[in-house]
Amino acid sequence: MPTMHAIATTSWGGPEVLQPVTVPRPEPRPTEILVAVHAAGVNPTDWKGRASGGFGEWGDPPIQGYDVSGVVEAVGPGASLFRPGDEVYGMPRFPEQAGGYAEYVAAPSRHFAHKPAELDHVHAAALPLVGLTAWQALVEVGQVGAGSRVLVHAAAGGVGHVAVQIAKARGAHVIGTASAAKHELLRSLGADELIDYRTADFADGLRDVDVVLDTIGGDYTGRSLAVLRDGGALVSLPGGGLTDDVEREASARGIRTGWTLVEPDRHGLLAISELVTSGRLRVEIAETFPLDRVADAHRLGETNRTTGKIVLRVRE
Repeated sequence: MPTMHAIATTSWGGPEVLQPVTVPRPEPRPTEILVAVHAAGVNPTDWKGRASGGFGEWGDPPIQGYDVSGVVEAVGPGASLFRPGDEVYGMPRFPEQAGGYAEYVAAPSRHFAHKPAELDHVHAAALPLVGLTAWQALVEVGQVGAGSRVLVHAAAGGVGHVAVQIAKARGAHVIGTASAAKHELLRSLGADELIDYRTADFADGLRDVDVVLDTIGGDYTGRSLAVLRDGGALVSLPGGGLTDDVEREASARGIRTGWTLVEPDRHGLLAISELVTSGRLRVEIAETFPLDRVADAHRLGETNRTTGKIVLRVRE
């Protein structure tokens, strides 16, 4: 039986629990494709899951990683979208583990799209989870369109910097919170207004926002109500800040609220690919690591000080 190299979570805890393993190479089941992984994105849900067990949707052994970019190695029965040799990218199976910290991934073919030719595998692997999160939160839940006023918290983060560009591509007026050192980058991505959270309170003076994308949670969620117009939308990604008090105030003002968890979505991926191809979306890379240094990648991510995405190079 063919085998592959992977990184497994041997127990729940710190980065040191991530250990190399040799496991059987998966085989594509009906409607699945087998992808030779070239690069895998690293996301906050990875290190949170490593520490606590996350959603509990693990294989045996537990192999983390949702974002992948690679080349189709084999096609299962009935999977007619791709052929061996096609370059693809995606975020398969979420919230189940896709097992992206490995040399191969087998997953449903419709959880992937053809990799945009404009992206190498590192940049493609950085995009699916943050891109789909921003697309689903802003376009499908927030209904952002031309003329919308949108506030993005942590605008220079993995989700944030992509959300700024998606909102801008939809014709929105985009406001972001970020440290001053990141303002130049965000302006280059299309942000219209920027607030340095270290020196100013975003809730002072900002009003009539149509949609807030809350990527932080905690007290940011409730404080964001102050800047929203009546009838606006508060889209929360962490979810924990949506307390009963917040929900009551929002309901009284006709503000839509909700915790949004990203889902695999081929149509969303195709929309993201179109934005990349048209030059309206790019993904920033904070740093790359070889697969066997995944623990260092998690340590860097846990500082919460990176701009853009961390990516693992699975095939050098």
